[in-house]
Order: sequence, then structure tokens, then C-alpha cells
Amino acid sequence: QLQLVESGGGLVQPGGSLRLSCAASGFTLDYYVIGWFRQAPGKEREGLSCIGGGGDRTNYAESVRGRFTISADNAKNTVYLQLNSLKPEDTAVYYCAAGRILSLATYAYDFWGQGTQVTVSS
Repeated sequence: QLQLVESGGGLVQPGGSLRLSCAASGFTLDYYVIGWFRQAPGKEREGLSCIGGGGDRTNYAESVRGRFTISADNAKNTVYLQLNSLKPEDTAVYYCAAGRILSLATYAYDFWGQGTQVTVSS
């Protein structure tokens, strides 16, 4: 069974950091693109970053470039998203997803994790 499980969310103060994890099972990262997305209440799901199999290709949304960093540990079959300099507007449910194209569009992804909540508040 193909599965993605996110973890690492929580409550953090503005300016703080979190590292989100996306653990894959039932398939290997070598042949998939993993994307990170977020969805705030009342807003559409937004593509943040993605990484190609092997970790040699990445892409970022302009809204998070320089603050968020995506990486992959293929030995652990896990992709990470490091969130730095967090702002209240970063509050959302964060999802990872697997697909075949290096894209920030939701339609490019075939299956999704259940999400992890990130709340940035003082």
C-alpha cells in the first residue's frame, strides 16, 4: 500500500523554526517527486516546494523561497521541509504528496498524506 505520513507540526512562535517530515512507505523515493503543500482555513491548497527522486532537483514557491528548505533522505525514504523565520500567515495544515512531475500544482500529484498542523502564534 502506497502511503505518506507527515509529522513535525506544532505550535511555534513567530520567528521560530520547525522541521516537517514526510515518511513514504510502499514505494521508494527514487522514482517519485515529493511535493509539500499547505492549506489555510478558507484558502486553496498552495504548493510550496518539491524535490525530484534522488534529491537533485528542487523547486520553491516565491512565497517561501529563502525561508523553507526541502531535502530528502532516500535511505530513510523520507522527505523533509525545514521551516525557518515562521510568520503567523504560515499557519496552515501542511501536506506532502507524491507524483511524477516536478511541479507545484496539486493536479500533478497522485496521492497525499493526511497533513500536519502548523500554528505560528505568540
